[in-house]
Amino acid sequence: MTAPSQIDDCLELMQKLIEYRYQKALHHQLMKAADHSMLGIDVLVLIYHFARIADGDILEIGSFVGGSTIAAGLGVRDSGRPRKIISIEVGGRLDDHRMATKDICKDLKRNLSRVGLLEAVALINGSSFDERTIASVRELTSPGQTGLFIFDADANVRRDIDCYSDRFAKGCWIVIDDYFSATEKGGPTRIQVDELVTAGRLEPLGFYGWGTWIGRWLGAAMIFFGVQTTGAESFMSWAWAAIVDI
Repeated sequence: MTAPSQIDDCLELMQKLIEYRYQKALHHQLMKAADHSMLGIDVLVLIYHFARIADGDILEIGSFVGGSTIAAGLGVRDSGRPRKIISIEVGGRLDDHRMATKDICKDLKRNLSRVGLLEAVALINGSSFDERTIASVRELTSPGQTGLFIFDADANVRRDIDCYSDRFAKGCWIVIDDYFSATEKGGPTRIQVDELVTAGRLEPLGFYGWGTWIGRWLGAAMIFFGVQTTGAESFMSWAWAAIVDI
């Protein structure tokens, strides 16, 4: 059953989204960022909002050519509170697509530079699960200090959450693309996210754009196991224990 507070938070996000639409200058900036993103404009608006209000740093996996990175950077800049933005992008090229590019990382840097955000973002060129990438992220971040996590990469979000979740603050905003998708990423992504929700590690707050999941990190996974004990009178008892993974 959905808690009243969770419903209130869902409605508040919807209200914030509408309020931002009436901030014409800002919304125009984010619309321009949408030209460099496969995410829907409403998702970019929420990324801006989360980056603006979050207490911690921002970790992004899959920046592509920079639309979501720009939205996050604008949010941090407008907050007036300097924070780290770490963005991981494997790079390469994309053919036969409306956003085709011969060099993803080159276009990413150019787009960030055009809006004055290149120096504000720590760009890591590599796979999120590569040992060098993981080492770089751990050098740049501290445990429990990431306030926004954005994932728009392959169909294995669980792998990267398991890898980097020790960096997440309690209540860290989470943005996961392709929860619903016409591509093969949709099914595995949805299964993994639903498992994390069922385990009590993620809290869902809505779906936006073309199928992007929005929520928060709760961080607690409760695992119960039984220990069988036999006494002198040959009776059986069960001792239950719980492990909390933060």
